[in-house]
Amino acid sequence: MTKQVFVNFATDDLERSEAFYVAIGCEINPLFSDDNAKCAVWSEEIFFMLLTREFFSTFTKKQVPNAREVAQVLVALSLDSRDEVDKVLAAGLAAGGAEPVPAQELGFMYSRDLEDPDGNVLEFVYMDPAAAADGPPDMA
Repeated sequence: MTKQVFVNFATDDLERSEAFYVAIGCEINPLFSDDNAKCAVWSEEIFFMLLTREFFSTFTKKQVPNAREVAQVLVALSLDSRDEVDKVLAAGLAAGGAEPVPAQELGFMYSRDLEDPDGNVLEFVYMDPAAAADGPPDMA
């Protein structure tokens, strides 16, 4: 069986969240979607479960933080080019997202952060294939 990653995000507005994730390139899987949750498919291995805040809270006894105020996790996703990173950011910004920090250009790696409308942070990264295989120059 292929290993898969399901990232669960609490949202205050399920329809807004669904529209945002569709805008950045996800497809919604209707088999795992209802009035409490939307399954946004990023790839065959990566899924974002967009859950109403109330439904999310049924999976944990911990307080569900407001991602606009605290960072609990940063989800980094690799893309195939700098241009693809910029295109995803443009789509996300047009769909109500925000870019909380400037783009990072590290020579071997280019990344941009995108906050979804609920404040969850997605990092989109392009890494030079040689750096991905050999590691960054200053880490050798």
